[in-house]
Amino acid sequence: MKQSAIPADLVELGRIVSAYGVRGWVKIQPHSMQTKALLNAKTWWLKTPRPESQAGVFASVSPRQIQTAKQHGATIVAQFEGLDNRELAQALKGHTVWVSRAAFPKADEDEFYWVDLIGCRFFGEQDGQAESLGEVVEVLDNGAHAILVVHRGSWDAEGVFTPVKDEQGRPLEELVPFVQAIVHTVDMSARELHSHWAI
Repeated sequence: MKQSAIPADLVELGRIVSAYGVRGWVKIQPHSMQTKALLNAKTWWLKTPRPESQAGVFASVSPRQIQTAKQHGATIVAQFEGLDNRELAQALKGHTVWVSRAAFPKADEDEFYWVDLIGCRFFGEQDGQAESLGEVVEVLDNGAHAILVVHRGSWDAEGVFTPVKDEQGRPLEELVPFVQAIVHTVDMSARELHSHWAI
């Protein structure tokens, strides 16, 4: 059988934490509350776990066709085609689950996939005027809503971002709740988020 080409736009969405039941199902802990992409994808790409001693070593990646996937509390349970054995399912524990960004279903109006927010320029307010604060580098889930991790910094004429760092060389960051009362405008075409966050 011909090996499928690995998509260049894979996004990590969760991790297999255990087998589920006795018929080869697996339980996945999603990385966020946004589970739509996982539940709707027909193909998941699994990456093998690597011990710390092999950090940076390329992990093998293999596609798995989804037979069934459904929400199960805060987790997702799924069965892959051709996998009906608990022992084989348990052997997948620790694998990370990736989905091609191109396979994500269209987001509803005023909804945004967190992966699309990373890399956006973040604007706050200074004396009532919009001012560039920095760049969104991560999105966290606190259970109630998303939290934007924004690194303070600036861009040069070529569009290269340089973060501001503290005395220990760590980027200065802001944790901004991603809620309408604070982030009032999301312009994905311009890759900009505008907010009432005070600079």
